[in-house]
Amino acid sequence: MIDPVSAPPDADPRADTRLPLLHPGLLGEEQREVYQAITGGPRAERPSPLRFKDEEGRLLGPFNAMLYSPAVGLPLQELGAALRFKTAFTDREREIAVLVVAAHHRADFEWYAHERIGREIGLTEDELAVLRDGGAPMLGDVRERVVYEAARQMVADGDLSGAVYTEAVATLGRTALVELVTLVGYYSAIALQTRVFRVGVPEGEPAPEWRDDRGGEG
Repeated sequence: MIDPVSAPPDADPRADTRLPLLHPGLLGEEQREVYQAITGGPRAERPSPLRFKDEEGRLLGPFNAMLYSPAVGLPLQELGAALRFKTAFTDREREIAVLVVAAHHRADFEWYAHERIGREIGLTEDELAVLRDGGAPMLGDVRERVVYEAARQMVADGDLSGAVYTEAVATLGRTALVELVTLVGYYSAIALQTRVFRVGVPEGEPAPEWRDDRGGEG
């Protein structure tokens, strides 16, 4: 399939973006199906605190990459929508886990998007700052603490210790733990995509300030 780019790569205002943004008017049939699923699905059914389209309707963040391979992009966006809107987690639990992944991978767009979602659903500025710096926020809810620690272990070690696994099953249940493992894997894959393809925050938005090796500002 020929990439229907709307402009040569060097014409894109995000000069470091490796995948040119695809204009919706130039998409093939399968690409349009992916585009419509993203822009007309559950993400579009409620007001969003983040921008995932530019002024020309081109998809931003990880969504542009999904258009390049519709066979992968369509089920990938469906999985993302299911993880965001159909799991057993509260909004806070879900966003804590996503932000742990985004901070671990220094994924600028992922953090930009989910910091705003997190703020909207009740995460405090202190909690967001600690998560961004790779620390453990003071969480009063036991489920939130288990979600945080399980997500932290998975991104750091690629596994769960016996103690955390046992606590997660007892606190969250096996169904929610399967969903949590899948969520961490999905957002890790999205973080890798945005890193490899040099996807930053939308134009005009500030990039997150990551700490250098969890020490000084970097």
